[in-house]
Amino acid sequence: MTILCVRFQLPPMYEAALPGLLGLLEDFTPVVEALPPDGALADLRGAERYFGRSAVELASVIRVRALARYGVDCAIGAGPGPTLARVALRDARPGVTCAVPEDPEGIAAFLAGRPVSALPGVGTATARTLGEYGLDTLGLVAAAPLSTLQRLIGAKAARELRERASGLDRGRVVPNAVSRSLTAERAFGIDELDPGRHRRALLSAAEELGGRLRAVEKICRTLTLTVRYADRSSTTRSRTLKEPTAHSPALTEVAYGMYEVLGLQRARVRALALRAEGLAPAGQASHQLTFDPVDEKVRRIEEVADRARAKFGPRAVMPGTLAA
Repeated sequence: MTILCVRFQLPPMYEAALPGLLGLLEDFTPVVEALPPDGALADLRGAERYFGRSAVELASVIRVRALARYGVDCAIGAGPGPTLARVALRDARPGVTCAVPEDPEGIAAFLAGRPVSALPGVGTATARTLGEYGLDTLGLVAAAPLSTLQRLIGAKAARELRERASGLDRGRVVPNAVSRSLTAERAFGIDELDPGRHRRALLSAAEELGGRLRAVEKICRTLTLTVRYADRSSTTRSRTLKEPTAHSPALTEVAYGMYEVLGLQRARVRALALRAEGLAPAGQASHQLTFDPVDEKVRRIEEVADRARAKFGPRAVMPGTLAA
């Protein structure tokens, strides 16, 4: 048992605490991969030998330290590889580490009855396709002829899925891996016609994305808007930003621009989602200088608001439109 998958019980939009919590894991191993907004993978192969404890025992120490230092509990899955650890996390709960057996027979038994969608990376469409042919559990997928799987989902995907369903985990923990995207979605309780409510949802989503990006010290190059309608159809638009940013007002302006182009005056909207893509370290950001003192003032207020939210919670500071 060498890999831990940890999910910290953080409130939404509270990623500012994640770097400190990752530091707890780095006290035991330098091989830590962040899984924003609230998780991480840790490879404890060296730590087990150094501390003379198993990964499950070290998980208990990590949990106690997270509670003592940050008041944050966590759920932890443990396994011989990162994929198996992430599957184990689905059954973990605060206070109890779920561990996958290390022997091949135990791994096969652990996976056999689980749905295909329990494997990370298996989407709804793939799970539905396999389910239509009776291959709705990992045990059935592992036992199915490879040629059958290849006809259903393609040659490469079939080989990878069959290996993972059989318990063969070739994944590895990549330290400091850069997240490719962050998403914020706003669903309406009923299908919404009011453009004002649409814009308010976009403002809320852009504020969340900006806060999350700044918390993990990232900027985004592209913003994508997805609108889901009452008839289950959807429209997606993407726009490359003039300059990569994590500045919430800039993200909001771009989101509003994409929304206006769609012309949704009488559309019945079920949900809106914004996705920040092309993430890069904030240190690589460039900002066009301006003689407008208001812009600099807004950015300074944003920094103060981020510190307040990190200390008192995500709703401590918000635009007046959202507080109404």
